[in-house]
Amino acid sequence: MPLVTTPTPPFQPFYAAHSAAVLRLLVGMVGPTDAEDCFQDTFLKALRAWPPADTGAGARTDSWVLTIAHRTALDLLRRSGREVPVDALPEQAVVDDDDRVLATLDAGAMWTAVRALPPKQRGAVVLRSVLDLSHAQVAEVLACSEAAARRSYADGIAALRGRVEQGELEVNR
Repeated sequence: MPLVTTPTPPFQPFYAAHSAAVLRLLVGMVGPTDAEDCFQDTFLKALRAWPPADTGAGARTDSWVLTIAHRTALDLLRRSGREVPVDALPEQAVVDDDDRVLATLDAGAMWTAVRALPPKQRGAVVLRSVLDLSHAQVAEVLACSEAAARRSYADGIAALRGRVEQGELEVNR
């Protein structure tokens, strides 16, 4: 009996569908200069592992590649010994009812403050506010429980809110 193999899905449509989200996450995590290198590393890793093991119906390839990107960014931050990336992010965050603090900030001040957060909080805030992922999706990308993802996000927003209340951050009037 001949061995039946399923054809490997093409990588290009996957890349086209997810490249913008990966780049936004990486810019939020490491800054625009280092994001380019991390972006290339992320998609090289994804291509080497293509297709993901769980590519059945309903597979979450978006979370899979965002997890690779997040880990690539963390690896760069660890190697460089730096916690805070440089330069400004290109777009404004999506604002939920629970993070209105972001909407009150000047865009430059907001991203400076987000980049100053610890990596896990920074990742949670960028994934939730910029990429508009659910807490469950954030948990999947950060490889933690949904409760831990909610906590990281809430702690990040609370830290930003505290800096606003202390007058450390410039707010829009």
